[in-house]
Amino acid sequence: MLSKKKKIFILAGMVALLVVTGCLNIFLNNKSTKANASSGDVTYGNFFTTYRTDRQTTRDQTILYLDAIIANEASSAEAVRDAEAQKLSLTKNMDLELVLEGLIKALGFEDAIVTASTENINVILKSDELTEAEVAQVLDVIVSETDKSALDVRIIPVE
Repeated sequence: MLSKKKKIFILAGMVALLVVTGCLNIFLNNKSTKANASSGDVTYGNFFTTYRTDRQTTRDQTILYLDAIIANEASSAEAVRDAEAQKLSLTKNMDLELVLEGLIKALGFEDAIVTASTENINVILKSDELTEAEVAQVLDVIVSETDKSALDVRIIPVE
């Protein structure tokens, strides 16, 4: 059997190791956080990627919900018509957004997100700041591809 002094020595050693491990963990986490905060590309990538993922997830859920209404025998004819109209509208907006994002990227912007609703169109561009010429190019693309006026378009640069 171990004597009391040996047990105390072993227990003190374990506590010391636990404290060292905790301090090392805090130090490494702070270092990792500072490295991620100083990298601007991570912020861009995360915003645009996260937005697209969230948008797609929400749309997938909405389409499943609308499909359930359409397929349900208990749904009234009016509810089915409304669900089909909403699904068609959502599909048209998805197509429009995809086309506009592609055209805006073709203008030379690194990344773009477009959201289209019945009232307006929002454009989020990966850019520190926009010149008047760049804004005019984006507005030209949107106005020529949609029935919206320049007053219905909001362009937001993201640093």
